[in-house]
Amino acid sequence: MRWSAGDRSNIEDARGGGGFGFRGGAVPIGLGGVVLLALLSWATGTNFLSLLNPSTSDDSTTTVGRSAPVSSSPAEEREVDFVDAVMKDVQSTWTTLLPRTYQPTRVVLFRDGIDSACGLAESATGPFYCPQDGRVYLDLGFFQELSDRFGAPGEFARAYVIAHEVGHHVQRLTGIERQVRAAQQDNPSAANALSVRLELQADCFAGVWGHAASQPGRAAKGEVELETGDVEQGLRAAAAIGDDRLQRMSTGRVMPDRFTHGTSEQRVEWFRRGLTSGSPDACNTFGSGATH
Repeated sequence: MRWSAGDRSNIEDARGGGGFGFRGGAVPIGLGGVVLLALLSWATGTNFLSLLNPSTSDDSTTTVGRSAPVSSSPAEEREVDFVDAVMKDVQSTWTTLLPRTYQPTRVVLFRDGIDSACGLAESATGPFYCPQDGRVYLDLGFFQELSDRFGAPGEFARAYVIAHEVGHHVQRLTGIERQVRAAQQDNPSAANALSVRLELQADCFAGVWGHAASQPGRAAKGEVELETGDVEQGLRAAAAIGDDRLQRMSTGRVMPDRFTHGTSEQRVEWFRRGLTSGSPDACNTFGSGATH
């Protein structure tokens, strides 16, 4: 990938926050308890960490800023610049595609754990989007895990993850996320299946940005531009974090009734659809038979 460092206006730096915080009423537990809940969340697809901090927040925006000096390395600071550059480019693409709808957001960078508007989260849960405050949350350590543990190295693999989370932001702004949550409440037995469709659409939306980034001549304008081999990196990343593969890694067996993000094959398929088409219209994962 070719990219240029910017002014970090797409970043909220909470790396100096000192780990977990607890909102009113939440009961702190020891590190061992947090690790246990994180492992259960990983294995089952259910976020047990949210039980530590049930949030009653509405959709108002909450700002998470730097709360303490950050001790960092030049390599980590380059990763911060990378995240900022990708966020800027992804959001520029969506502003062009949805000029009347898209509203910019930011990535909240943290270490180890953070108390978001969606509840307590720690690095083991991976990157996530919080609809309650409209922010993407990311521990930069996940990038190394993506490479070492999941076998998906490379900058575009990392960019795919960021673009996927911004895809959830698009779903919130367009009302898709709200409609899906309402349908899940109306039909709890379909909650996991609807979650899979929501996640696969976010994969497709990530591919839509990838299509834009693959156009030649972008780097000369200060935009992100893909290079030879980048698309393959993104596809490997999509395959690496499929529910079936993650379950097999964590428990030794596959439990389709607990899928929340889709199989490796499904994630690759929908990411590729976005990459090929460059159009959000190609990302209707809610159509009949769309996930089969």
